[in-house]
Amino acid sequence: MDEFDGYIGVFDSGVGGISVLKEAVAELPHENFLFFGDSAHAPYGEKSVEWVRERSEQIVDHLIASGVKAVVIACNTATSAAAEVLRAKYPDVPIIGVEPALKPAAISPEGDRILVMATQVTLGLEKFHKLSEEWGGDKVHTVACDGLAARIEQGNLGAPDLIELLESLIGPYCGRVTSVVLGCTHYPFIARQIQRVLGDDVMLFDGGEGTARHLALVLEEAELLSDYPGEGLVEFRSSKNSPEEIELYRWFFDRSLRA
Repeated sequence: MDEFDGYIGVFDSGVGGISVLKEAVAELPHENFLFFGDSAHAPYGEKSVEWVRERSEQIVDHLIASGVKAVVIACNTATSAAAEVLRAKYPDVPIIGVEPALKPAAISPEGDRILVMATQVTLGLEKFHKLSEEWGGDKVHTVACDGLAARIEQGNLGAPDLIELLESLIGPYCGRVTSVVLGCTHYPFIARQIQRVLGDDVMLFDGGEGTARHLALVLEEAELLSDYPGEGLVEFRSSKNSPEEIELYRWFFDRSLRA
């Protein structure tokens, strides 16, 4: 039996996917999860599509070789770049991706002026263009948040330099938007800081909760849900492979989203 037989594998370029992991654990408390953070190569959003696709394939190969029964791509950039290729390679393994929560934002009462915060790769791919055309139209503004995911990777989320970076990226949209789509899984960890810059009345949307619900539905349909009555396990791995990095992952996992 493989070491993580029956686990659900979750991966991201770094700590951001832990925001999706938290939602999945809340939705599926009896399941075991293996999280892999590729922090040695973070962030993905500033790399080429080809590089992200190849690296994502390497990670999923590793997760499936470890025995996982399903995979969650907890990264908007990796989902956009690699999900179709991965599903074609592993047709018998449920592979769930994330995408910017533009639809929920567009149909909400606050959906008349939407700002999408994401990486350059996510915003540049056809997948996002189609999503924007279908649900956004001319009411959507986009901003490529270069450097933001890398800064979040460092922790210390209350430091002044993080607010200064946010001011430079999204400050010009203060008073101009009514909702914000957090198009990178790192960003829910700084929701409070984003609202500090844009205003507390701005509604925030991210895809973590919807991804967790979709994962539960797919596992149920595939008859892969755990029948274990107790609380499942959460294991962490990192390409940095250091105790300090795993400790940082656990710090993010224990942190309340939008606290």
